[in-house]
Amino acid sequence: MDAYLGIDIGGTKCAVSLASVTAEIIEKVVFATEESQGPGQAIQRLRAAADGLIQKHPVNLIAIGLACGSPLDPVRGVIQSPPNLPSWKDVEIVKIFKEHFKVPTFLDNDANAGALAEYAYGAGKGLRNIIFITFGTGCGSGLVLDGKIYRGTNCYAGEIGHLRLAEDGPLGYHKRGSFEGFCSGPGLTQMADSMRPDFNDTCLAKSPTAADIGAAAANRDRLALAVFERSGEYLGRGLAILLDVLNPERVIIGSIFVRCEKFIRPSMERVLKNEALSYTYEVCSIVPAGLGEAVGDYAAFAVAHCSLH
Repeated sequence: MDAYLGIDIGGTKCAVSLASVTAEIIEKVVFATEESQGPGQAIQRLRAAADGLIQKHPVNLIAIGLACGSPLDPVRGVIQSPPNLPSWKDVEIVKIFKEHFKVPTFLDNDANAGALAEYAYGAGKGLRNIIFITFGTGCGSGLVLDGKIYRGTNCYAGEIGHLRLAEDGPLGYHKRGSFEGFCSGPGLTQMADSMRPDFNDTCLAKSPTAADIGAAAANRDRLALAVFERSGEYLGRGLAILLDVLNPERVIIGSIFVRCEKFIRPSMERVLKNEALSYTYEVCSIVPAGLGEAVGDYAAFAVAHCSLH
């Protein structure tokens, strides 16, 4: 059986997945990255985990996909000290795995990898123009335009988290009032704390997590609902820019949006309808990630799949 190897490298954990070419995950291994100990030990464990999976399962490995946070250079196959992996400076990760396994090996950032996963296997399947948005620890996007991933001149296309949507507001991507400030887990926490004085009856503790806010909203906590309403308003404002500039068929949003869509969508739709051109709004659907919480599991080997096809 032909198979892909997907390797997801994060600041907290790494994952190695073996999958069939029809996107069935055969087995997955996860371990702590231990970034403070440098890249060498993690790379050694990644190779060992991959070797173990291939030895355990009778497959014909045809390609490897690697996903990691930016900055990185997918053309040269080099990881360049992402914020969550500062010790990974100019690591030639593609060369390391290509020489070891003797198969085509490809690297892309995690937002692009998520976009490719949704394009190949999820809510973007069969479409030509999609935007995938991460709405979790941070906020970024992957762009599939005319059936191809779009990276820009030096691979920084899609960094929507840096867009300023308001003069002031929660801090995200080193900028107050940014897209990431309003549409990320840390941003939700900041909004809950800043809005707290107006909601004396809230059940939320100080500096709640996104999960805490979601649980409180499910119990109709007024502060939690107000936080999601505000987040939705600015999500709609940001989406209007993307729709008018890129004219996609579909915008697919992951992580927190998957879990809390019903609290975010009403204000998002209200603002989006008012802000976007009717021509772009009417042809685009906004949906949660079709792969749900598993989009990260598919992202790395989607890089391999889409690079080969």
